[in-house]
Amino acid sequence: MERQYQHKKIEKKWQAFWQDKGLFKVDTQDRAKPKYYCLVMFPYPSSELHVGHGRNYVIGDAVVRYKMMRASLVLSPMGWDAFGLPAENQAIKHNIHPKEWTFKNINRIKSQLNSWGIGYDWEREVTTCIPEYYKWTQWIFLKLYAKNLAYKKEAAVNFCSSCKTVLANEQVVSGRCERCSTEVVQKDLEQWFFKITDYAQRLLDDLELLKDWPQRVKVMQENWIGRSQGVSIDFSVEDKEFKINCFTTRVDTIFGATFLALSAEYPLLDKLIEDSPDKEKIRQFIEKIRNQPSSARLQEDFQKEGIFTGVYAINPMNGIKIPIWISNYVLMEYGTGAIMCVPAHDSRDFEFARKYQLPIIEVISKPQAISHKLQAIKEAYEGEGVLANSGHFSGLGSEEAKETIASYMEKNSIGKREINFRLKDWLISRQRYWGVPIPIVYCDKCGIVPVEEKDLPVLLPEDVEFKPTGESPLKYVEDFLNTECPRCGSRAKRETDTMDTFVDSSWYYLRYICPRDRDNIFNPQDVNYWLPVDQYIGGVEHAILHLMYSRFINKFLYDLGLINFKEPFCRLFTQGMIVKDGAKMSKSKGNVVSPEYIIDKYGTDTMRLYILFMGPPEKDAEWQDEGLQGSFRFLKRCFRLLEFVEGKEPEENKEKLSVLDKKILRKMHLTIQEVTRDLEGNFQFNTAISRVMELVNEIYRGVQSTEYRVQSSILREAVKTVFLLLAPFAPHICEESWGILGGKDSIFKENWPEYKEEFLKEDEIEIAVIIRGKVKARLLVPAEISSKDIEQKALSSQKIKDALKGASPKKIIYVPGKLVNIVP
Repeated sequence: MERQYQHKKIEKKWQAFWQDKGLFKVDTQDRAKPKYYCLVMFPYPSSELHVGHGRNYVIGDAVVRYKMMRASLVLSPMGWDAFGLPAENQAIKHNIHPKEWTFKNINRIKSQLNSWGIGYDWEREVTTCIPEYYKWTQWIFLKLYAKNLAYKKEAAVNFCSSCKTVLANEQVVSGRCERCSTEVVQKDLEQWFFKITDYAQRLLDDLELLKDWPQRVKVMQENWIGRSQGVSIDFSVEDKEFKINCFTTRVDTIFGATFLALSAEYPLLDKLIEDSPDKEKIRQFIEKIRNQPSSARLQEDFQKEGIFTGVYAINPMNGIKIPIWISNYVLMEYGTGAIMCVPAHDSRDFEFARKYQLPIIEVISKPQAISHKLQAIKEAYEGEGVLANSGHFSGLGSEEAKETIASYMEKNSIGKREINFRLKDWLISRQRYWGVPIPIVYCDKCGIVPVEEKDLPVLLPEDVEFKPTGESPLKYVEDFLNTECPRCGSRAKRETDTMDTFVDSSWYYLRYICPRDRDNIFNPQDVNYWLPVDQYIGGVEHAILHLMYSRFINKFLYDLGLINFKEPFCRLFTQGMIVKDGAKMSKSKGNVVSPEYIIDKYGTDTMRLYILFMGPPEKDAEWQDEGLQGSFRFLKRCFRLLEFVEGKEPEENKEKLSVLDKKILRKMHLTIQEVTRDLEGNFQFNTAISRVMELVNEIYRGVQSTEYRVQSSILREAVKTVFLLLAPFAPHICEESWGILGGKDSIFKENWPEYKEEFLKEDEIEIAVIIRGKVKARLLVPAEISSKDIEQKALSSQKIKDALKGASPKKIIYVPGKLVNIVP
């Protein structure tokens, strides 16, 4: 009788079993086994999950279950990045309080994860919006403030008119809000910053420690940090007492500087244009440019615009007057907000100079180039070469000229060598409700005063009108706003901005080790044992947001002496997206696939198996319903294997192994070797599953063979191996099958199978004999057979003799280990 695969019954049974037995519960004091900390990036609970979200959770769970079977003590916690715009915007949309919306979704997502068979140590659950957690986020702020790494200043900031809040540079994509895609504008506001720039060089240098991070993530961080070595040059301004400082990495082009370009946010603009008859026109232009988002102004195809200030600077190397312009392609965030423009050797400067008919002077000749005439310049040459039109420096090579000119400038107090970074300080202020209150008060007598640690947490009030207005709604909550100065006791007012949610997520991986500690952010001894995270799993979109910020906070805590590791995550795996109809799954695109429908019809294991099998996990993969059906058929085929071994007495005769016994044993041990290699490498789940499928096919061929009979003990061992290897991917069916095969406990308490080298060698191989493109015979021959012997054996086969009908072959082609092709 065929065994029925009743997935609904099986999956509920084993999910309850794992929960009752505490399969994923970990005692962090246990030192008996080697530790393994596997962490999946925790989600924003702003809506329920679809299968597009599921890939990283399924990948994480497969890794956890595999490592459990490799005899590691595996820590796999989960929590909720519960503050921030996503949850708040959804709450506003549905007209309920963000807290109610957030916890409703937490319960829903938690239920979904459980139904997917995802195992976590739920006793370690952290939620960033509860006071027990955000007390320590505020504590980190105070520690940064005490070290002068948290500060407040007025700055031109990115402002989203839809979300009604400030955004960090990293949260603006192509000039638009990463959350709602609204075009971002610039505003001048007083904001809180973390001084991440003090750690720029360490963040860059320590990328070398991250041997097991994807190279593209490290390159993204390196580019964002943007270290550049060059010279800071002072340009005198005609009829002005101040100078304009420019930073350049190409000081060898100084003689080709034909104008200066300033950012619309340059701090000395008012002084520069105060005597200009066109100052109102210039101010209108400045206002226009300042409303263009920074990220859009960086795009190569962005329309470059400028206006002449009417003022001239003096090139300090040749004394020539050059005009000072204001341009939209110069940003205050980079360098000093002023650049020396060399249009012959910079494409952006070239485009701008051509548009406004400014001089273009070639000062670097291409190797082997002769002409330096103006009309010969059809595009900017940005490479290196030999200096021309550069006074007594002409004739020097670019590299030599950089050093020689820099030394000349330093000797004559014109400029000095400097190192600059593209990275800017982390803007953490948000003018929204749903976030961590910043623990600062303002006193008329004492100024800015930090809240004392003993008074943490500063609680976020719940009775608030939280719809966005562009100002923090906490300004209008009198009980929150009005307080006493911690220093002098006078009446004072609280800071009403809340923190960027990336502050919450910059340290959560530490809190999982001791999530209920009320007196300390964590226990250093335990954290130093369990951290850094052995395996971190999440999307590449966090490469220059969460991952950079986490590295910064980790290094700060290292400097405080609280932890002894410089980097938080040893290995990083960034999974690709699941797409449908060529686009990322999204409700707005109408291409979401419901996991509930799949689980009801095919089962959780089918969904998990297909997600892991659909392609290399680090690449995007297109969802196909046909693939889902194929995974379902495969699992049913695996379940039917039990029919071949159930109720049969094991028989074993190692002295008399048949050809088929040897074949199945070899395939079994080869599969163990290959699947283990796939899982120990870069998580090639798709190829690992494919290898298990091949083993299943081999078992079926063995059972159905009419020539040989497989020993029952070997067959049972092969079937058990199938379920052991499949267990991390499809855990429910494997638990059920393990019990049927006689297992007394969870399959995840079993050891991962080990392969034996002795079975990997082939004694005999099967060779197909082909005539006129058709297989006429199959020969079982020694693995090391010679081409002469295989030809003789093929020709002596009765089937081949019959096919040739007495004719002699014209040609015999032997492809070693595969086939013999006879040309009659």
